[in-house]
Amino acid sequence: MSYTCPLCHQSLSLTARTYRCENNHSFDLAKEGYINLMPVQHKRSKDPGDNKEMMQARRRFLEQEHYQQMKRNIADLCAKYVQGTNHQLLDIGCGEGYYTTEVASALLSQSSSAQTYGLDISKVAIRYAAKRYPNCTFSVASSHRLPFEERSLDAVLRIYAPCKAEELARVVTDNGVVITVSPAGRHLYQLREAIYTDVRLHSEEIETIEGFELEHEEKLSYTMELGNGAGYDLLQMTPFAWKASDELRAQLKSATLFECEADFLIRIYRKKQ
Repeated sequence: MSYTCPLCHQSLSLTARTYRCENNHSFDLAKEGYINLMPVQHKRSKDPGDNKEMMQARRRFLEQEHYQQMKRNIADLCAKYVQGTNHQLLDIGCGEGYYTTEVASALLSQSSSAQTYGLDISKVAIRYAAKRYPNCTFSVASSHRLPFEERSLDAVLRIYAPCKAEELARVVTDNGVVITVSPAGRHLYQLREAIYTDVRLHSEEIETIEGFELEHEEKLSYTMELGNGAGYDLLQMTPFAWKASDELRAQLKSATLFECEADFLIRIYRKKQ
């Protein structure tokens, strides 16, 4: 399977280190091995996606494996639900590839021809992912304009990331799946409690994805014990950072222990026949 051109949507062919379509639009592989399929005219800002500081905070937090349970759970579910002979999966909004590489390993254990793609609008994150995780194929691209052919993917993994339902229906194979992860009611409750006077539980309403039907749902909940600045890094990698006081930032930086709930909703949607 190959990428499609973000300008004319024709298939891209790789020659040496350049992808080119029949209309002669070309895209070079970066030295780290990823491809940038985000044309300037599709950008809403000069450098879309998370900034360097947010990425570094997320990297430090994830490397301490506070989300390891979720990572393993997702990889196991992908291995269970991804069907087809080639096992083609796309991780939308993959960031630095923390989940992507775990999923790739799980799929490769089932099929040596399995291919896991990671996509994000942040070039900084994709550059890091491509350099670190050779078992995946990474691209800078928009989740609203997926650079893949129709019915070319057995599964799409969507952890928090937005994507148009019609794009998911277009790229997923018949009987393929979309796997979503969203915050359950009490996700990061203690962090939000330290910022807001009135903390509301996250909605657990079932998302409707047109063209797909919900086949499986499960919740994963546990308490994280965060120390050595991990609470501060968690804050920095979330939108809550914009609302946090300097006092809270200082407290989280110096805290020897900050207990915070992780609460995830994981859903499997099957493409309707």
